[in-house]
Amino acid sequence: MKVAVVHEWLLVDAGAENVLREILFLFPDADLFCLLDFLPQDKRKFLGQRAINTSFIQKLPLAKDYHRFYLPLMPLAIEQFDLSYYDLVISCNYAVAKGVITGPDQLHISYIHSPMRYAWDMQFQYLRQSGLEKGLKSWLARWLLHKMRLWDSRTVHGVDHYISNSDFISRRIKKVYGRTATTIYPPVDTDFFTPPGGSNVDLSNKAFYLTVSRMVPYKRMDIIIQAFAQMPSRKLVVIGDGPEKKRLKDLSGSNIEICGHLNRAEVRDYMQNAKAFIFAAEEDFGIVPLEAQACGTPVIAYGKGGALETVIDNTTVSNIKLRNRHTSDNSRPTDKIKTSTGIFFYEQTPDSVVKAVIEFEKQYDKITPAACRENALQFSSSHFRLKLSEFIDKHYIEFKAR
Repeated sequence: MKVAVVHEWLLVDAGAENVLREILFLFPDADLFCLLDFLPQDKRKFLGQRAINTSFIQKLPLAKDYHRFYLPLMPLAIEQFDLSYYDLVISCNYAVAKGVITGPDQLHISYIHSPMRYAWDMQFQYLRQSGLEKGLKSWLARWLLHKMRLWDSRTVHGVDHYISNSDFISRRIKKVYGRTATTIYPPVDTDFFTPPGGSNVDLSNKAFYLTVSRMVPYKRMDIIIQAFAQMPSRKLVVIGDGPEKKRLKDLSGSNIEICGHLNRAEVRDYMQNAKAFIFAAEEDFGIVPLEAQACGTPVIAYGKGGALETVIDNTTVSNIKLRNRHTSDNSRPTDKIKTSTGIFFYEQTPDSVVKAVIEFEKQYDKITPAACRENALQFSSSHFRLKLSEFIDKHYIEFKAR
């Protein structure tokens, strides 16, 4: 079986690259195609010695730092990859990767991190955050996104089977593409992210709250910082970097420490010692809250998107018990969890975060590190490999039989 893996771009080692890493582990002889490859040398170990097939965008001016300006060219670029040699094509998509051209004798499976959010249901939020609500630039951006939607819709039927990274994204795929997707949650490195000294850690000794994220508008780190500016007796540690860094520093008070970018080991140390991890974005999946739970740390999260599938609050526990009382089907991973691993807030406002922190402090003696760790283990790398290999094997055998 000759396998091609298509990845959008290699620029940072983040959640999408975790999925790519596991796919390449399952298919070590696969050839890799991506639009751009500027991944730093110290992050490339998982790629092995394979050559990376890049697009013409790789050679365009300033492609490394301003690749998003080349979005109009990406559909054309992805279509130029000649994949006719391969039996199986696996695309990892959150922009254009699923648009590669395949033939009737090739099986194309697409792992969807998300349909293009900025072109579909989150268009207006992106325009607003980019200052493109009015004027000529706004209409130009809207016209471009309209063209991207047309192209994205045209490529829907080039994929034989869809995999979503969460049930939330599965619903978005159904809404946007009219196709059914099977959810296989992204892998969490539960061997690296572990509780300090076992799982019996006294949360009352934790002195600070933590948030870790890229500093971009949709992550809503601003509301977390504004919330803690209203709570000067509580300490917040902020880890991350990005274009919003200066603005976030200006919002900070003396009880807020902004650390900038830290390496994985340093992030893990903070996660192991935080009282709780705070997450304010509406994410497709959101792997960082699970990394925190793998360290035995509870999560205070915005109750929308993928967080609803990775964090368990008291309401979720009550619903699980009620469902189990009326059905013998306890096959969902969360049905095994009997205690909560955090709490939700339901408005992206500083006041909502403040109320959530106060409520969490009333409940945190009931949230155990063991429960957080147990929940995170449902999303381990080994679980991902098993589910993905079973899915591909099943559909490849059926495809070849036809």
